[in-house]
Order: sequence, then structure tokens, then C-alpha cells
Amino acid sequence: MTRIEQLANLYAETIQGDWSQTIAGAQRVIVVVYDKEMERNLRGQFGEFEQRTRASGHDWDHFDCTRLFSEWLGRDEDRESFFEEPDDLRSAIESEFEPLVIQTLSERLRQADKNTVVAVSGIASLYGFLHISKLIREVENEIRGRLIVFFPGSRHGNNYRLLDARDGWNYLARSVSLDSTGARS
Repeated sequence: MTRIEQLANLYAETIQGDWSQTIAGAQRVIVVVYDKEMERNLRGQFGEFEQRTRASGHDWDHFDCTRLFSEWLGRDEDRESFFEEPDDLRSAIESEFEPLVIQTLSERLRQADKNTVVAVSGIASLYGFLHISKLIREVENEIRGRLIVFFPGSRHGNNYRLLDARDGWNYLARSVSLDSTGARS
């Protein structure tokens, strides 16, 4: 059995658990943590996670963040000036791009019912533009079913590190992960 299949099986155990509607949005977040080196292979096998979600009687909505930045930048009429004044890009990211990502995911969550998993992938493409901790905090009140975040990085306790590249953030979401031997952690 591959590491991705093992991870998908652990995910299935978690998704089959209690779907109480009385818990807070923050408690409806599940972070699927995996080695960043697995990103490409995992992307090719999202069907494993969708299949297990549907087999457990829940609906699946996949939200891929990969192209959000390039699409936003491509539509921005000031994009050429950002190369001359990079500080203007930072300002535009904070005032325009961050709210766009938050609004887009919030809308997906509002459209999903209480039986739906909204699975977010491609978050590595947001690195340097938006902290995942901020994104989750901003949308957690919109979660009606479950929010699954596919997280290429590491977790130590409740501390998550995206791409193992920056200081982590502390979050109390449920986590699904394998340790280096393939065992559940």
C-alpha cells in the first residue's frame, strides 16, 4: 500500500467520525499533513480522498488554490508597474488578493451543505502571499460540513509548518498524517 493510500485510509477513518452540528467552525477543520515531497503524487490521487468521502456518505467539493494568484495578477491593470515598485505589489496583495482568496473560499463554504467536505488543495501556491492560519481563521464561521486542508509540510503537536519553511502556527484542528515510517501520527 502506498503512503498516499495509507493517508487516504486514515482520512477515511476521520471523515467517518462524528459530524455533530453543535461544534464550532474551528472544530470542523481537518488538516491532512504530508511530506512536501508527496505533493505532486498526492495531487494526482485526490480521487482516493473523494472516493472515501463519498463512500462515507458525504459530498465532496474540491477547491484548488493553485492558480488564484496568477489569475488575480493577470487581471490586475497595474501588474506591469509591480515589477518597478515591488512594494506596491505587497500592498495590493494585502488589500486585494488576500480578501479575494478569503471571499472565494467563504463563498464555496456557504454553498456547501452540512454534509459536504470542502477540500482545499494547492495552498503551497499561497506561500508568501497569505498565511494559511489567517485564511482558516477568516472562513471558519462559514463551515457547515467539514473543511479539509491538504497541507504539504509538518506538524509537531498543534504547530503546523507549511513547506517546513517558516515558523509554524498553532491551530487546534484535527490532523491526519503519517510519520516517516508510514504510521499514524
